[in-house]
Amino acid sequence: MSASSAFNDEKGGSSNVGEPEYGHDPASGGIFSSDYKRHDDLKEMLDSNKDSLKLEAMKRIVAMIARGKNASDLFPAVVKNVACKNIEVKKLVYVYLVRYAEEQQDLALLSISTFQRGLKDPNQLIRASALRVLSSIRVTIIVPIMMLAIKEAASDMSPYVRKTAAHAIPKLYSLDPEQKDCLIEVIEKLLADKTTLVAGSVVMAFEEVCPERIDLIHKNYRKLCNLLIDVEEWGQVVIINMLTRYARTQFLNPNMNVSTADKEEKEKKKTEATAIVRRKPYVMDPDHRLLLRNTKPLLQSRNAAVVMAVAQLYFHLAPKAEVGVIAKALVRLMRSHSEVQYVVLQNVATMSIKRRGMFEPYLKSFYIRSTDPTQIKVLKLEVLTNLANETNISTILREFQTYIKSNDKDFVAATIQAIGRCATNIGEVRDTCLNGLVQLLSNRDELVVAESVVVIKKLLQMQPEQHSDIIKHMAKLTDNIQVPMARASILWLIGEYCEHVPKIAPDVLRKMAKTFTNEEDIVKLQIINLAAKLYLTNSKQTKLLTQYVLNLAKYDQNYDIRDRARFIRQLIVPTDKSGALSKYAKKLFLALKPAPVLESPFKDRDHFQLGSLSHLLNAKAGGYQVLPDWPEAAPDPSVRNVEVPEWTKCSSREKRKEKKADKPFYSDSEGESGPTESADSEDEKKSEKKSKPRIGSSESESEEDNDSESESSESEEESEEESEEEIKKKKKRDKTHTFYIGVQMFATICKPAWLNMQFLLNPLPVSVPQTIVPSGNLKTYELLHRITGEGLSVEYCFSRQPFSPDPHMVAVKIQFTNSATSEAKSLHVEDAKLQSGMRIKEFPEIEVLPAGETVSVVMGIDFCDSTQAANFQLCTHTRKFFVSIQPPVGELMMPIFMTENEFKKEQGQLMGMNEITEKLTLEEKCQGEHAIVQRVTTAANLSRVPCGSDKEFAGKTVTSGSLVLVSVVTKENGAAQLTVNCEKMVIGTMLVKDILQALTQ
Repeated sequence: MSASSAFNDEKGGSSNVGEPEYGHDPASGGIFSSDYKRHDDLKEMLDSNKDSLKLEAMKRIVAMIARGKNASDLFPAVVKNVACKNIEVKKLVYVYLVRYAEEQQDLALLSISTFQRGLKDPNQLIRASALRVLSSIRVTIIVPIMMLAIKEAASDMSPYVRKTAAHAIPKLYSLDPEQKDCLIEVIEKLLADKTTLVAGSVVMAFEEVCPERIDLIHKNYRKLCNLLIDVEEWGQVVIINMLTRYARTQFLNPNMNVSTADKEEKEKKKTEATAIVRRKPYVMDPDHRLLLRNTKPLLQSRNAAVVMAVAQLYFHLAPKAEVGVIAKALVRLMRSHSEVQYVVLQNVATMSIKRRGMFEPYLKSFYIRSTDPTQIKVLKLEVLTNLANETNISTILREFQTYIKSNDKDFVAATIQAIGRCATNIGEVRDTCLNGLVQLLSNRDELVVAESVVVIKKLLQMQPEQHSDIIKHMAKLTDNIQVPMARASILWLIGEYCEHVPKIAPDVLRKMAKTFTNEEDIVKLQIINLAAKLYLTNSKQTKLLTQYVLNLAKYDQNYDIRDRARFIRQLIVPTDKSGALSKYAKKLFLALKPAPVLESPFKDRDHFQLGSLSHLLNAKAGGYQVLPDWPEAAPDPSVRNVEVPEWTKCSSREKRKEKKADKPFYSDSEGESGPTESADSEDEKKSEKKSKPRIGSSESESEEDNDSESESSESEEESEEESEEEIKKKKKRDKTHTFYIGVQMFATICKPAWLNMQFLLNPLPVSVPQTIVPSGNLKTYELLHRITGEGLSVEYCFSRQPFSPDPHMVAVKIQFTNSATSEAKSLHVEDAKLQSGMRIKEFPEIEVLPAGETVSVVMGIDFCDSTQAANFQLCTHTRKFFVSIQPPVGELMMPIFMTENEFKKEQGQLMGMNEITEKLTLEEKCQGEHAIVQRVTTAANLSRVPCGSDKEFAGKTVTSGSLVLVSVVTKENGAAQLTVNCEKMVIGTMLVKDILQALTQ
């Protein structure tokens, strides 16, 4: 039977074969036939010479594994195809081997040389799969091979392979813990990786192998915080949990002043004369603030685990005034399915004990629905009880009255306990709750009555002398209540407060003595206790009854009851052998018992990290990392400072261009590439000076210009004193020169397609580094509202003009408007709080701003190619306002001129992980070329590539000069493809989001 016929027969097999696409199923009945052969058709297909049959067989085998069926007997047939040249077959073979390599170790070892060759495969997926299979073979003999493979994969060019190497580290560590030191070196190397794909996996490896090596995180802390928003979701969870513990060891408690103030207030009430030493005001570490600021946007994540991770981070790390932001996100999660809702409520129940105020506005969200599962009902009940106070207790008790009518008995019992806790915590409603519980004693349901008795017993212990009537009423219930715990609670109450009911207690003992042999053990123990207490307080009436009960207990089947009876007899009945212990019988039995404290089962659970398994179980689980206490003194923050190498200031592409010799604009030998190469190289080589040199200028002229410009940049005041006449001459010269260049380009290239009317009609001044200013007004942002600023309102915009004192800074135009009736004085900037590497050039102080007047200034900010906010204080002569400027990613760029050939060349060098492609559908109003250009240039400070066949835009980042290339290719019916090539992946990822939003609005 050939492989193809076997395949065809199975596709059209009879009904007793089972599902045809997954091979023969033994459960289908064929196993009882004499000619049944398991998986023979698949084995024949795997032995075939045709890749199509092998691929079909592997698809069916992987599908069987996905359905939970056993395919281990196919291992020899599958492993023979590990060297197959077909990429698709090889991928599926590796998937199979990852599943069964540990079970079939001997056969897998035979193919280990093939896996080692796979580690050198040009395809990154094959390299990663080979490493995954190799790390799945749990044999100590290949540990050195695995170690070498992991080290090589950690240096792989593909971030996907490096991610797989991080996944393999914990596997090797569990196989051979002695490799820990070598693995730590690999982890340290991978932690320095700047790719978001690797970050989550290497932090997971760090947590598994060396969580105590917190020194490895110091230099990568800020990078992890900044990359967090772009890491995949499960990686975000791992990183956030790790950073929570890290922050607890490196920063001070942000609530130390609050807690200290509370302690001081209590001490003042106790002893007013005692002098109290106050601590210095707390100032939050900028790195602490960085973590809180970068995790806050993740509260909007679609992944519930990410939201929960951020919530626990804020609960454990944020100042008390800022924790409230997580409440809304957690309440939103409660609308998810019951599994997520259960976990959320577990954490909310813990948070609501110490942070009651943050959930009070959402009280109705915790009301219980009849469709909720019992475990959800109980948790919601717990939260409602924690949120109860004097203001809302009446509303909550009305809810509880409704819940008692439920058919869910466990839920009703939990509600009665909740009423008891409310009565304990809020003294004003204690009597109301007690009366309500007494009414429940007449309920027909024994479980309701029993639970009510238990709760009433606890409440009566607080004020027993005021409630003798309730005790008498409960004594009458002994004839009807059959639930053992309830009967035991009534007997304990009567025995404990027998002096308040001297006539009823002996009669209860008489009834209980009759039924002693038929009672449950817990009831028998309380009958013995009742007899002992009555013997000590009213021996005349109960002496014989007590002896009768003790005699019955003496021969009971339960040894606990026998021992208790023997002990009590020797204690309360004095004999020669009893000794002096009987003197203390009354003190032992009739001592005042402290009233029980009805507490939440979630109290003090917050010492476990929220969201962890240990928190859920309220017990330390295996592998749990303890949440550290806050340090008494702040550790040295300089350990997180990372020195920025000089080479990072300039991209490698720029360095290559700097090595090229300067060439004239026109060159017969260069042809079309001559002008662009010369212009671009000169433009980028002079980017660190005050302004750009003229395109095509000679070397000597450029040097003279640069010398004069560098001198002028040293003194901003001198540059402002240029005469108007000189400025006009300079502009005229620049325009003439630019026009001459355009004509030269046209004459040299001689192609009609190079005629870009927009480029020719809008020639650029030499000092301006952009080619197309986006149409429409620049977007304005509010920096200070006039109400907050007491009449002073401040707005800012990114002017997209070069900042003359420093070309690596983004120019920010700030407009002050004085809406107050009095003048504002001494407007200036103070106390800039900047991230590492960022710089700020303050604007000159505005001495006076009269009422009703407006003034504009320009300041420069070096954002260091990141969208982190620049925080500083805006000061007047009377007030200081804390403000921040956060740039859109498109404002971190400056446009550069680039021809189509140059654009294609550079785009070809920025492929792979430096390229992001997204498909989108353009609306009708946005399908025109002008609309696309306008929206892209508005979203990002880029220039249009002239005469390009597609809509292409070029620019570079202001600080490091990293190239940013954007192309929009339109197709039929509004379909389009957006491609961004960027040397910095983080910037490219954020830019794609902004441009997509601009094109689809």
